[in-house]
Amino acid sequence: MAKTLLSRYPWISSPFIVGAPMRVMSGPELATAVSRAGGLGFIGPGAKTQDTAADLAEASTLVQKAPGSSTLSSTHPLLPVGVGFQLWSDDLHIASTAIEKFRPCAVWLYAPRQNDEFDTWSRRIRDASPETQIWIQIGTLEEAKNLLKAAERPDVVVVQGAESGGHGRAKDGMGLMALFPEIADAMSHTSIPLIAAGGIADGRGVAAALCLGASGVAMGTRFLAARETRISRGYQDEVVRASNGAVSTTRTLLYNHLRGTRGWPEAYSPRTIINKSFLEQQEGKSFEELKKLHDEATKAGDLGWGPQGRLATYAGAGVGLIHEVKEAADIVCDVQQDARRRALSASTAI
Repeated sequence: MAKTLLSRYPWISSPFIVGAPMRVMSGPELATAVSRAGGLGFIGPGAKTQDTAADLAEASTLVQKAPGSSTLSSTHPLLPVGVGFQLWSDDLHIASTAIEKFRPCAVWLYAPRQNDEFDTWSRRIRDASPETQIWIQIGTLEEAKNLLKAAERPDVVVVQGAESGGHGRAKDGMGLMALFPEIADAMSHTSIPLIAAGGIADGRGVAAALCLGASGVAMGTRFLAARETRISRGYQDEVVRASNGAVSTTRTLLYNHLRGTRGWPEAYSPRTIINKSFLEQQEGKSFEELKKLHDEATKAGDLGWGPQGRLATYAGAGVGLIHEVKEAADIVCDVQQDARRRALSASTAI
């Protein structure tokens, strides 16, 4: 699997680190920084699908002009970053037009309303850019089995555990340690690489995922604390401050509703850091009052986040492992070095 991935993305180094396509926050600067460091960075879905073309155009410029990018751009005929889409809300025609023009190396698909949407999107993308790889994110064994029956099989599958931040499986999700091996067994007769995601924020998580059989790992929450991430300082400070993810985070639709975000398929719910909005909802405060206070908090700048804040702070259960903001390249390199050291130590112990 490692050789397969290296042939597709020849600039990557081992272990394979992927910057997850966090909506809006994973922009061109973060994606290209992750790829330049030997990983694969993904641009997240924009507020509108139309934003994709502008983000890919900026990424193309960054690849050509940024220091150290000449080697990156010459190792592959495609743009050495990926792009993600939420199928329930993104427009396939607009997305495929941008993909055809900029030819990203990978497209990450997630959250369809119906399973057959994966086939529809995959066919259109492959018509638009035949060499672009299709990545599909799943969070249950049933989804894995559905992919095996699909007309258009993905090139890579991302297995997301329930520890993940953002929108994950609401009721049928499972922790990565139990979920990943069962999906790996179900897909063992295929040559599809599996990427582990959910709760991974340091070299220990990477080493554990590799022992489970993963070809690489995707990290989202860890890159919320990257300097290149499109994120408010108050949000980022809260990611660094929070600890004890089992207590400080929860899955709830409250913040979606406060923000006016509706339409997600019923199977999904986001994990967020708890603040006053959630606590006061639990105490019985009406949604109308919570909405009023939330909207006032949007005008408070960075003070809108934090324990006394009210704004959505989507983050994974591994948030307590993040202690500082770093350059994305330093995150990739530090995590890779730590993972190699821990894998070597484990092999010696065995």
